[in-house]
Order: sequence, then structure tokens, then C-alpha cells
Amino acid sequence: MTAATAHPAAVDPGLLARVRAALVAEDGGATPLQVARALTADPRPLGTDGLLAAGPRLGAELVGAGPLQVLLDAPGTTDVLVNGPREVWVDGDGGPGGDGLRRARVDLGDEAAVRALAVRLAAGAGRRLDDASPCVDARLPDGVRLHAVLPPVSPGGTVISLRVPRRRALDLGRLVAGGAVPAAWAPVLRALVRRRLAFLVSGGTGAGKTTVLSVLLGLADPAERVVLVEDAGELLPALPHVVRLEARHGNVEGAGAVGLADLVRQALRMRPDRLVVGECRGAEVRDLLAALNTGHEGGCGTVHANAAADVPARLEALAALGGLDGRALAAQAASALDVVLHVRRGPAGRRLEEVAVVGRRGDELVVEPALDRAGAGPAWPVLARRLGLDPAEERAAAGGDGGRGPGGTPS
Repeated sequence: MTAATAHPAAVDPGLLARVRAALVAEDGGATPLQVARALTADPRPLGTDGLLAAGPRLGAELVGAGPLQVLLDAPGTTDVLVNGPREVWVDGDGGPGGDGLRRARVDLGDEAAVRALAVRLAAGAGRRLDDASPCVDARLPDGVRLHAVLPPVSPGGTVISLRVPRRRALDLGRLVAGGAVPAAWAPVLRALVRRRLAFLVSGGTGAGKTTVLSVLLGLADPAERVVLVEDAGELLPALPHVVRLEARHGNVEGAGAVGLADLVRQALRMRPDRLVVGECRGAEVRDLLAALNTGHEGGCGTVHANAAADVPARLEALAALGGLDGRALAAQAASALDVVLHVRRGPAGRRLEEVAVVGRRGDELVVEPALDRAGAGPAWPVLARRLGLDPAEERAAAGGDGGRGPGGTPS
């Protein structure tokens, strides 16, 4: 692993103190506009070049992520992870630093400075982070996902995790060109959306589930009304008629929470053509399956799983939170879901590895492989019939690429 090359420029402590004092005096809030005004009115003129240089650095310190902001703004950054004052890691997605975790040469000061940064970021997201509430999961105003934990829950010091949202939506062509999707599978994915089959995208954390789901939603008919239910808004479907619903966490006393299960029920009253749950992680899976069984075709979402074959066990665990036993889940899921798309992140990057068919064997929910990188699986004829593929498309998709042909791992 190589160290990231970012070197955040230092901020003059005197200037920072004066600008902060000006903001407090005006009681105008630390917005980028207020910071610019306070900097311009500073009694020690900096000149045009000085203002241009100091503005972004002060903004990062007062309303951004401080020394981490330069890492968040770097092209290709997907995650910035802080394990301590001098232990900062950055993860990339094909950016200048490459793909994968690497150490960043960033010094955040001491533990008190890291804690202050975490508390300030949480406050900017409207959340509380202190000894009484030592963990926070929130979305910052610029869309960055924040997770932070304070000692003694994290004995080694304050831990901060920042996930950067994709700044522009991808399309299927770019996924194919980048090797994330085999070229021969493109007609399968288009038919999956066109035929309004219900599907789940499975995979581990950071494997690319949200990216694949967003791209597939972009293939839907622009006339469709899509209602997104998410814990934190991450999906970016290229569609004109999208309604977003986001969960709300409760306060320290636990009051005021609005969960995904509540939002799924609300979404059903909003006349959706497609109901999308960004991530099934709890009892909302019961409401999603019920919706897909009552005429809401084309629904979809993501779920954490190590393999497509593990999805039934994962769904069973989630359904138990909603009061469904294994037999009831199998009956609901087998009739509600059609396909599982499994993505994995490895040395070759984030890739769609498998397309599987959801079915039922007795009282058991099963997911059988239809396509993988080596070619067609036992459930391929079933999937081809559901998709209505013509013989040429069926033969092309079933051929596989073994990681070598179109859509294979780029050299």
C-alpha cells in the first residue's frame, strides 16, 4: 500500500481565530458565504491571492472536514477513515491513487482535535455526539456519509468513517467498458428492468451494490414514478420522476424515529410504479415482500450477503425481525422476487459476479445460479424464459467470458 500524497495546507491560527470570532459575533452561522464575508472583512488584509488561498482552507476548518477535506475532494475517493490523529486512510475508486486502502500523510493534531472534528461534523448534520451519545451515523450537508465513535466505546481514540457519494451517475455502458459487467450480460440486465422483474443486489460492504442498483434503475421507462426508500440518500437514478424518502433517527431518548418499515408503508400510498428500498437491513423486508406480492412489479433493493446463495439465510434473519418465520418468508419471497445480482469487490475491482434466480424447493427458499463469469448455470433456461430473450441473446449471454472476453477484468 502506498501513502496518499495529499498534504493539506496549514491554516494560520490567528486568522482562524479572528474569523471564528467574527462568525460568533454576527451569529450568522458558519456557512461558506458567512466565512467568505468574515474573511473579506478581516482587519489584516490578505490581498486577492491571499484570499483565494485562505478561503478554501478556512472553509474546510469551519464548515468542512478540516484537513480531511482535501482527501474527500480528490477525484476517485470513496472513503476516508480515521483511526487516530496520525492514522488516516483513504480508499479510492480508480482515482489517481489507484484502488484500495492506502495511508494518507495527514496529521490531525491530538486526540482532542480528532474528537472536536467528529463532534463538529455531527453537529453539522444536526446530530449529537458526546459522552451520553458516543456513536453517530448521519449524512453531512454535502452528501458525505458520516459515522463516528467516541471513547470509551472506541478505546483507541475517536474513530471517524466518511463515505463519499458518487458525484455523477454511471450508466450501463460505463460499467461494461470498465469491466464491472460482462458485455454479453447487458441485454440480460436491460431485459430484467424492461420486463419489470423484482430483484435484489447482494454483496458485501463497499462492493458496489448501490452503484449497480442505481445504474439499473436508470434503464427504467422515464415515464415511471420511482419511490426510493433509504436510510441515507445514496441512489442516483437518471430518471425524471423520482420521489425520495429517508429514514430519521431518534433523539438521545429514542423519540422521533421514522424507520424504513414505516417509510415502505408510506411509499405504497404514493402510487409508485417502482418501489425501491436502498438497503434491506431489518423488518422492512416484510413490508417490501408484501408490497411486491400485491401488484407492485419491478421493485428492487440491496442486501448484505457473502454470496447469492446466502441471500435466503440473510432474508430469513431479517424477516424474523418482522415476525415472519422461515416458511412464511419462503412463500412470500419466492413469489415476490425473481432475481439476485451478486457483486463482489476483489483485486480486479468491483464487479457483478453472478446472476441468480429465486425459487422455492418445498418450504425452503433457494437461489440458484443462472450466470457467472464462467458461463451459464443450471437456472439459466428459467431466467432466459422470464426475460423473453431471443435465441441469439440467450446464446451470447450464456457463453461467459471467464474474465477474458468483453466485460472481463481489464488488463
